[in-house]
Amino acid sequence: MKVIGTLGKFWIAFIVAMLAAGPAMSADAFYKNRTINFIIGSAPGGGYDTYSRLLVTHLGQHLDGSPRLVAQNMPGAGSIRAANYLYNVAPKDGTAIGMLDQAIYLYQILGTPDLRADAAKFNWIGRILRNSAVLFARSDVPVHKIQDVFSRELIVSASGTASRLNWAVLKNVLGMRFRLIEGYQGTGDSLLAVQRGEIDALSMEWPILRIMGQPLMRDRKITLLLQTGLEREADLPQVPRMIDLARNENERKLLELFSSPSLIGRSVVAPPGTAPERVAQLRRAFTATMQDANFLADVKRAGLAISPLSGEELQKQVLSQGHLPPDLVARAKRAAEVQ
Repeated sequence: MKVIGTLGKFWIAFIVAMLAAGPAMSADAFYKNRTINFIIGSAPGGGYDTYSRLLVTHLGQHLDGSPRLVAQNMPGAGSIRAANYLYNVAPKDGTAIGMLDQAIYLYQILGTPDLRADAAKFNWIGRILRNSAVLFARSDVPVHKIQDVFSRELIVSASGTASRLNWAVLKNVLGMRFRLIEGYQGTGDSLLAVQRGEIDALSMEWPILRIMGQPLMRDRKITLLLQTGLEREADLPQVPRMIDLARNENERKLLELFSSPSLIGRSVVAPPGTAPERVAQLRRAFTATMQDANFLADVKRAGLAISPLSGEELQKQVLSQGHLPPDLVARAKRAAEVQ
């Protein structure tokens, strides 16, 4: 009986150990021989595409099973097409993740037509970069500082929904003389349009503009006018932010709302309904990637910057944006020309 009792204890301990290891074992095995589709809610070129493809190169190495990641551009309506796909169509098993426009939750607050997603219900995996875009103009345009736009027209590309919202608010609330031109396919086309003289100005993420626009800045072919983010870029102390243009507290609160997407920046999401253990696995892999020596070397080699934030903290930030005074939301909709 004593032998049977010992064997019994052995098997009980073995079964308990196997049960405890079960989820980890299944998690380890899940990504083996699988492919993760990484949806990029913008056209090739520009900041979203650059940071997405950099992450795609490294993330799989930090997931058990080392899955292959494939980047897939899905531009359309300021990432709304990609957001709707990830929210409603994409598999919810951890094999589809992506990067959406940083203003996706602002679109939701404004009741943007065609958006069929709740930003708070996405599983936020992590942020690579807190981001501020910079509005710049060709140097032969008679606008040499942002205050000039109060008296002189500036023809600006509004190829992205976020930029269109910013310029519409400054036009409608502050009376600035922006003429918005839509139809260009992303940052690359808009930049060519500026250089050809078809438009005067556009905005671009500062970490990207600092690299792509370095020859233009060096040769004084462009003038930096305005930062769109809440936090001032350390190397642009003389370039004002949108919120610096506010003339009273009501205007400041409104411009803070439209500047707030910069805190989301370049972030990764997984569809709602993705299993919690898979979300946790993706978040751990994301955090490990942000600390990976090879990843950091590629960031440095490309002349880029990162300001990572964990998925857990990012989720809290997105949730906190959902509690806004109704009068502020109403004013924001009027300012952004949202019906």
